[in-house]
Amino acid sequence: MATTVILGAGIIGVSTAYYLSKHQPASSIHLVEPSPELFASASGFAGGFLAKDWFSPAVAELGALSFEEHRELAEREDGARKWGYTRSTSISLSPAANSKKRVDVWCRDGASRAEAASGESSVGVAPPWLRREKGDAVEVISDEGTAAQMDPLQLSQYLLQKCLDAGVQLHHPAKAISVQTDARGELSSVCVADTQSGSETDVPCTNIVIAAGAWSPHVFAALFPGSKYRLPVSSLAGHSLVVRSPRWTPEEEQGVGCHAVFMTAQPGYSPEIFSRLGGQIYIAGLNSAAEPLPELATEAKDRIGRAAVEKLCETARQVLGPDAGPDDLEVVREALCFRPVTDKGTPILSRVPDEWLGASVGTRPTPEGGVYVATGHGPWGISMSLGTGKVMAEMLQGRELSADVSGLTLGV
Repeated sequence: MATTVILGAGIIGVSTAYYLSKHQPASSIHLVEPSPELFASASGFAGGFLAKDWFSPAVAELGALSFEEHRELAEREDGARKWGYTRSTSISLSPAANSKKRVDVWCRDGASRAEAASGESSVGVAPPWLRREKGDAVEVISDEGTAAQMDPLQLSQYLLQKCLDAGVQLHHPAKAISVQTDARGELSSVCVADTQSGSETDVPCTNIVIAAGAWSPHVFAALFPGSKYRLPVSSLAGHSLVVRSPRWTPEEEQGVGCHAVFMTAQPGYSPEIFSRLGGQIYIAGLNSAAEPLPELATEAKDRIGRAAVEKLCETARQVLGPDAGPDDLEVVREALCFRPVTDKGTPILSRVPDEWLGASVGTRPTPEGGVYVATGHGPWGISMSLGTGKVMAEMLQGRELSADVSGLTLGV
């Protein structure tokens, strides 16, 4: 089986390695991650909301497959304890729109993901940790068994450890700096540089998967400087908070369970609030396409905007705070992460045509070789992670795909 180098050890990269290792020697799989801290962007700081059927037709099969993979993995590996997996109820605090948009618009105009919910709206009961205002309408917008919640950092760490235990090789912190070809002009190795020692290693391989999230276009351009093609992926920055509330208790976890609350505060700001197992509540929804992408994911912590954090804190006090008396919320974490987005609002799961790699680089036919891309998931990277990993592994290994992703190919 062909040796594969996966560039990017976030949740998409480790999911791909995890599924690849089920059908080829794990030692033939290499993960390369330049960030000094693993999972320092969306893989560690996203909300962890999972949906089964909130997707446009091009992504529908992938979304459903991934949701089932999440459920089955959690049942098999005790996901409730290891990464906080649990079923969730999705509710909206704003009236349902007469004509629902698809989730694709989320990346373009700051719309709420609730507008893409597929469940029939019904009157619901707000969770006890949510403070209500007079006249608020609570609607349940997910059908039973079609939404779930987990901690993406814990799942990412679990998947990576499973890969390492199987024999997958991790190069960290390190980055790919060039590719080499054989006498036939076909991809034969990747030069990987250790960013701490400066040492360089040629890793023989015939398969490359670019799964570097918002950094994927930079990785592609660096490895294939002779190419005139540019990956159609940009970045969307998002601030978030994790808080604790005395009204979200273990007793409430066992009673009402976890909730995903979607609300519209003002144009361009649609707060998303997720209660998690373990007493934490996640708050996000303040996003910006204007924030420059840092060179490394770890540099984002120095760019956390105080105005953005205060806006999220204000939302937290308004909808999570006590009805009277002083603020009793504990801020556990502030974060800024960068999600990869495309103009179409759908991800890319595709082989890159050889003619787009530049005149001097070719590859062997599938499954012996190729350059592949898996990125651009926008707000759904965590939800689609396992399905993406499974389909990418099948694509590389020349097996039948578990979901139709023909609409997610480059150039479509």
